[in-house]
Amino acid sequence: MPARNSSLRYGWVAQGLHWGILALLILQVTLGSIADELPVGLERLTLMSRHKSVGITILALAVIRLAWRWIDSPPPLPPMPRWQSIASRLNHWGLYVLLFALPVTGWLMSSAANRPVSWFGLAQLPDFVAPDAGLKEVFEEAHELLVNVLYVLVALHVLAALKHQFIDRDGLLMRMLPGRRS
Repeated sequence: MPARNSSLRYGWVAQGLHWGILALLILQVTLGSIADELPVGLERLTLMSRHKSVGITILALAVIRLAWRWIDSPPPLPPMPRWQSIASRLNHWGLYVLLFALPVTGWLMSSAANRPVSWFGLAQLPDFVAPDAGLKEVFEEAHELLVNVLYVLVALHVLAALKHQFIDRDGLLMRMLPGRRS
């Protein structure tokens, strides 16, 4: 499979970034959910440290994914009603915004809580804001709200892909699946 997108399907770079970010998002939600259930202590701190590192990784991959999208345009959408095309674009750009906003709000929350962010213990990242309990609460609420918005947009994304596969039968889903031919 070629690295670059064709007029019919995504290349391996776009596919790898798409599925890699999805896998990291699943890991991220799992780490955050488990950590939230733990009492304050070393195990919770360890999981939250991993959660932060995965978040920074997602942020870096989102930058690469967006840059790749500008370098290598996606294949055109199959014929569909205009409202579906608009909804698709809004959903995709909403997901991109969340891939940036979630790690940034988490980083801001950690900074405001005076809890340093490092990337897998290899690099200490700078704090964005000074410690401030009120600001920490604002960023925490924003982060949680964005997680819920992510759930909704991902669900819509999956449902739309399944609709295109099983109802419209237009091959849209196959464009992003590795090892498949259109």
